[in-house]
Amino acid sequence: MLLALGLGACSPSKFAANQVGNAIAKGGDVYSSDDDPELVRDAIPFGLKTMESLLQETPRHAGLLLAACQGFTQYAYAFVQMDADSTSDFAKQQALHERALKLYLRARGYGLRGLELKHPGITQRLGADPALAVQDVTLREQPLLYWTAAAWGSAIALGKDRPGLMADFPAVKALLQRALELDENFEQGAIHEAMIVLEAVPPEMGGSVDRAREHFERAIALSKGEKPGPYVTLAETVSVMKQDRKEFEDLLNRALAIDPEKNQSERLVTILMQRKARALLAKEDELFLDSGTPAENPK
Repeated sequence: MLLALGLGACSPSKFAANQVGNAIAKGGDVYSSDDDPELVRDAIPFGLKTMESLLQETPRHAGLLLAACQGFTQYAYAFVQMDADSTSDFAKQQALHERALKLYLRARGYGLRGLELKHPGITQRLGADPALAVQDVTLREQPLLYWTAAAWGSAIALGKDRPGLMADFPAVKALLQRALELDENFEQGAIHEAMIVLEAVPPEMGGSVDRAREHFERAIALSKGEKPGPYVTLAETVSVMKQDRKEFEDLLNRALAIDPEKNQSERLVTILMQRKARALLAKEDELFLDSGTPAENPK
């Protein structure tokens, strides 16, 4: 009788969705070691929609909520926003930026839903007192902190003309600072890399170039200089803001000097970030006011 009651409480479809969801959430990232970005570009949307279908059956599945937040954020950045940033067609660029913004907001929604599971009301509290709202979030939830902040911060960066989004900046900073407090080693310094962007904002918004450089140094140390991300991030934020062309070129060339085969588990990310480094070098004269000789674009 107890067995019958148990089965009745969980329909076969929900049971199946839970099992598949568990497999997806616990499975390794089969994309990160790939060396074919276009193959991954075509494959990811099906996986994302599968996650959303499963979440309709199991809306409180923590692993799937994290996977959806992470997946939509990565897809929006690598295959939508980067496409927008590399085109000279203004109308196409605007359309791609708008699509990326919507994807980031979708990702943020899944991240906040994940945080709400153990911290009911945290979404509202992030708007009232961000620092206090995240104090109870634990190390186990660090990935949710990071990916929710990544999605939210990326949306803010694309929605600078939307006051409602800009007002959320303190919430993003609180999420990342809490994640950093819990363990700075997350993903070989990924949180420090994200903090470079937050500290590269004007001083009146709480930014600091000195702190941005400190986060850069920690990101390089934790990744042992094997990830191009920190170099590219500092170049396109601080170097451009300070109009330091020489530093810009040096950082991007250091990113391009990394061998994607050296760390095969991060091969796809390395290839994509090096693609971005080349795109930044190609439009260098648009980013700097001084008349300089553009850096040679390495192959």
